[in-house]
Amino acid sequence: MSLLSPSALSTCVREVVAFVDDAGWDQPPQLFALVPTAELLEREPDLAEGLSSDSELTPVAQEPLPGGTEGGSPELDEALAGITWPDAVAGCVLVQEILILPPEAEAELDQVTEQTADEAEAERVALQLAAEHPERQEARLVAAVLRGGESLCLLQLRPDAAQLAADPDAEPELLEHPELAPNLVAALQATLEE
Repeated sequence: MSLLSPSALSTCVREVVAFVDDAGWDQPPQLFALVPTAELLEREPDLAEGLSSDSELTPVAQEPLPGGTEGGSPELDEALAGITWPDAVAGCVLVQEILILPPEAEAELDQVTEQTADEAEAERVALQLAAEHPERQEARLVAAVLRGGESLCLLQLRPDAAQLAADPDAEPELLEHPELAPNLVAALQATLEE
């Protein structure tokens, strides 16, 4: 596998975000394999016309994964645990819709779930409370990893009706933080291990 530039992952992730944005919101979790473009073109020269030649990595969409817009579902966790990639795959990206709550609401949820003995019931109650919370914010979490250990996580807040009415063509804001989703990054990195 050829060496990638420091910007290769970021460039590819932004391509994935643009692709997912075109499909709109309320989508199931989506996984993408990241394949070095040069190697892909070497194996499949017929794809040259449809690929971006200035991108070092090409995202290849996989079948949608189980799980809803709540993120972190047991079905998604199980699906990721069962995935392994061939050596030709340099990395992967997962895009999932999540709900974000203010810190005080998170504390309330923790109290409710701690009082429920059944783990599945606690999760169901927590998801329902989060979905009904008046201060919830819908967002898209994008987590990407490469075999070498590099990772990138972005958060894209879903615009509300007022924002869309004011500027329907506005580019979505992407927030980046190195510790945005460490457990998800670790789960994705595990799919790349031998």
